[in-house]
Amino acid sequence: MKRLILALAIASLSTAALAANPLSVHILDLQSGTPTQGVTVTLEQKTGNDWRQLASGVTNAQGRIAEMYPADKAIERGDYRIVFKTGEHYARLKQETFFPEIPVQFHVEKTDQHYHIPLLLSPFGFSTYRGN
Repeated sequence: MKRLILALAIASLSTAALAANPLSVHILDLQSGTPTQGVTVTLEQKTGNDWRQLASGVTNAQGRIAEMYPADKAIERGDYRIVFKTGEHYARLKQETFFPEIPVQFHVEKTDQHYHIPLLLSPFGFSTYRGN
């Protein structure tokens, strides 16, 4: 009986992990060292030579969008692009920026993994990487 309960518990954890959204983003301001709230972010998927928008969101008080991929779809292999609308953010701050938008293109090969794209942002530069 204990083995059955343990097996069911492990199965439910695996199901919960698979049900979690496969894509998240996070923006940190390098000038202030704080999260960047209120930035619009779009997700696009490449289809042939065109980009098709799948989702859009706005970063929360922690600078995050925890569920960037559409909730009703499983992530597919292919090429994607996240576009951070940073110009709108700096316009609200009445601050000049060199990058009004920051597109980050990436490739999904393994559909059972989580993809996290952090953006380290300043008005005249940025850095990104695959996070976890």
